[in-house]
Amino acid sequence: MEGPEPLLRPGSFAAFHVERERSSSGSTTVAEDLKARQRLKRGLDELGWAAERGQIDQLLSLAELLESWGERINLTGHQSQAEIVSRLLLEAVALLTAAPAFESLVDLGSGAGFPGLPVAILLPDVQVTLVDSRQRRHHFQRAAIRELGLENVRTELGRVEELAAVEHHAGVAQAMAKPNQVVAWMLPWVRPSGWLLVPGAENPPRIEAKPGIRFETIRRYRLPGNGAARTLWIGQKL
Repeated sequence: MEGPEPLLRPGSFAAFHVERERSSSGSTTVAEDLKARQRLKRGLDELGWAAERGQIDQLLSLAELLESWGERINLTGHQSQAEIVSRLLLEAVALLTAAPAFESLVDLGSGAGFPGLPVAILLPDVQVTLVDSRQRRHHFQRAAIRELGLENVRTELGRVEELAAVEHHAGVAQAMAKPNQVVAWMLPWVRPSGWLLVPGAENPPRIEAKPGIRFETIRRYRLPGNGAARTLWIGQKL
């Protein structure tokens, strides 16, 4: 069975420019900032995603904020802006190119806000909910939302299976738990006919047939730069 149409790549959004202030003692040098910007723009071009300058600035501000917090607490394991661009930001955009279109998204086990925060930046008309049970990551999410002026993001602190689920058009969860468990937890958070999205590495996640799933398919895609293979399991809720 053919899968859903991939998410349309937006060509124009209202720009939102984030002015970033740096002290002379800051850890981010001009060279590092330029390297991250060039890597992001090359990756977006390779993916065919037309982002406006304001959105690129917001993505880089997110990378800088994550780098700054990472000097005090380990949120992702990625240290430099360039690493964050390659391994978090562009991976989120690549996932979007494989995903069906959606009007709202819940990011379960969101961690530092990935892929939810990049989605909110690139798709400002999409309402995004970030769910995580860890205080420090929840605090970072809220700080990033304030810093970037994101009005289309809300956060939930708590365990996915214990919170009162609010239905969304799509749900995503990456590296959260075993795929079958992820799908079971995600179902209450997705509305009927909505999408369940489970990213995987080169080998797709093995998910047993579940009641409540109308249809499923696997999309394959590659990351920009290194060409690493990725898969996206897509299920549609009854």
